[in-house]
Amino acid sequence: SNSSAESLDRLYPAVGSTKPPRKRTTSQCKSEPPLLRTSKRTIYTAGRPPWYNEHGTQSKEAFVIGLGGGSASGKTTVATMIIEALDVPWVVLLSMDSFYKVLTKQQQEQAASNDFNFDHPDAFDFDLIIATLKKLKQGKSVKIPIYDFTTHSRKKEWKTLYGANVIIFEGIMAFADKELLKLLDLKIFVDTDSDIRLVRRLRRDISERGRDIEGVIKQYNKFVKPAFDQYIQPTMRLADIVVPRGSGNTVAIDLIVQHVHSQLEERELSVRAALASAHQCHPLPQTLSVLKNTPQVRGMHTIIRNKETSRDEFIFYSKRLMRLLIEHALSLLPFQSCTVQTPQGQDYEGRTYSGKQITGVSILRAGETMEPALRAVCKDVRIGTILIQTNCNTGEPELHYLRLPKDISEDHVILMDCTVSTGAAAMMAVRVLLDHDVPEDKIFLLSLLMAEMGVHSVAYAFPRVKIITTAVDKKVNDLFRIIPGIGNFGDRYFGTDAPPDWSDDEDALST
Repeated sequence: SNSSAESLDRLYPAVGSTKPPRKRTTSQCKSEPPLLRTSKRTIYTAGRPPWYNEHGTQSKEAFVIGLGGGSASGKTTVATMIIEALDVPWVVLLSMDSFYKVLTKQQQEQAASNDFNFDHPDAFDFDLIIATLKKLKQGKSVKIPIYDFTTHSRKKEWKTLYGANVIIFEGIMAFADKELLKLLDLKIFVDTDSDIRLVRRLRRDISERGRDIEGVIKQYNKFVKPAFDQYIQPTMRLADIVVPRGSGNTVAIDLIVQHVHSQLEERELSVRAALASAHQCHPLPQTLSVLKNTPQVRGMHTIIRNKETSRDEFIFYSKRLMRLLIEHALSLLPFQSCTVQTPQGQDYEGRTYSGKQITGVSILRAGETMEPALRAVCKDVRIGTILIQTNCNTGEPELHYLRLPKDISEDHVILMDCTVSTGAAAMMAVRVLLDHDVPEDKIFLLSLLMAEMGVHSVAYAFPRVKIITTAVDKKVNDLFRIIPGIGNFGDRYFGTDAPPDWSDDEDALST
C-alpha cells in the first residue's frame, strides 16, 4: 500500500508550486510566536482572556466557523491555515469525522468490504454533534469520541476539549442539518476540483487508513461521488464564503482571518475594571468564613506580614497558617452520622464525610504552596492545577494552562490561592471549575489573606461558593495590592524578585 501511495504523488497538479510562501497579514507584538514546543506537545504561552463578565456569567459565546466541502477537498488544511493566521490562543478544531455513528455487526461487515456508505447524513451522530457544539460554544468542557478508521469503530477512550474563543468545525456534512446551521457564525465552503479530491482521497486512504486502491475507487464511485452531488454540493448555496481551490486560495483565507479578528475585537471584555467599582459598600457575605482571630493566629500574621521576617521564618509560619486554614475548611464539609465499634466492643456514635471525594486545585504559583498542607490532612487527595497570569498590557487575568483530575464534577473542590485582592484570578478559576460541571456549592475558595474587594467580587458572581480565609484586609490600592497586606507572597516564599507592577491576585506574573 505504501508503493501505491508513493505512485500517487506524481498525480498531484503543481498548483501554486511557483508562488512564494504566504506571509502573515496579522501583526504580532512579540518577535516569537506564543508557543513552547516539547518533544510530545505544543503549549500555547499566550493566555485566554476573560470569557465572562463581572457577574461571573458568559457574556459572549465562542465564535464558530463551519467548514464544509467534499471529501479530501482540503477542509482540514484550510482550518489549520486559518488557525495559524489568526494567531490567537484557545482555538478548538472539531472534526465531523469524530462523530460517525457506532456501527452494527452487519454494518461493520459492509464497511470491511467497502459497501457501507460513510458519505450519507445518516452515518453521522448529529444529536451528539449539536450537543457537543452547544456546550463548547457556551464555554463548557466536552468529551469527544475518537473514531478509528482502520476498524470502523469508536475507541474506548474519549478526548476532552475546553477553552474555545474560536471553534472551527469541519466536515463533509457541516451544513446538512438545520439545527447545526444555527450554531455556525460563519459558514465556509471549500470548493476543490473533483479530480484533485479523488487523488487526495486515494493517497490518504491508502497511506493512513490501510485501504487498497481498488477498494477506495469502488467506494468513491458507489458512494462518495453520488453523495457529493446529492448532499454536499447543494449546501454550497448556504455558505457565507466559498473558497475555490481550497488551501491554494490565500487571498480568501486572509479575508476570512480579517473578518474573524474584527468579530473577536467586538467581544473583548474588561473584567477587572468592573470589579474595582462594584458592590464595595455591601456587608461581607454570609458565605465568608474567617478563621477565629486567636492570639496565636494574630501572632503568626504579625510574623508573616513583617517585611523584616526572614524567608525561613516566613515559610514556617505560612505553613502553620495553611494547616489551620485547611483544617477549618474541612470542618465545613458535609458530614453524616455513623456508628462504629471500639476495640472494647462498644458502639461509638460518630461522623463521617458524606461526599464522594475531595479534590484540591491550586492556582499557580502561590497556590501550590498550600498543597502539602492539604495532602497532610486528606489521605490520597487528588490535585489539579490552574495557571493564571496577568496580561501586562491590558491588566486582565489570562488562563494559560490547566490540568484537572477526571470526573472532578462529582467532588468537593478545595480551590487554593494564597492572596486575593480584586478577585479577578479567583473568579477565573471558579469559572473554569463551573465549566467542568463542578457544582457551585461544592467549591471552597481558600486563601491566607483576602481584600474585601475580592470577597465581594467572588461572592457577588458566585453566591454559593464558600470563601474561607485567615484574615480580610479592607483596602486595595491603585496597583491592586492589598493594604496593609503581606507583600508578594510567591516572591517571599520562593525567594524570587517581584516585578514592579505585580498585584496580589496573581503571583505567577510573567517575567
